[in-house]
Amino acid sequence: MSASLFTAKTAREEKGATAVEYGLLVALIAAIIVVAVALLGTKITGAFSSINSKL
Repeated sequence: MSASLFTAKTAREEKGATAVEYGLLVALIAAIIVVAVALLGTKITGAFSSINSKL
């Protein structure tokens, strides 16, 4: 195998691995956002209900 073919093949493999890594990173960030909204959602609802009753 010549050096140019090896380099091209390695570049394609790294590009695919990078895409997978970015996909996993996006999935992790999305999961963190969902958890944060779920945890803070009830507190925010309670705060708005309290303010609404005082008005």
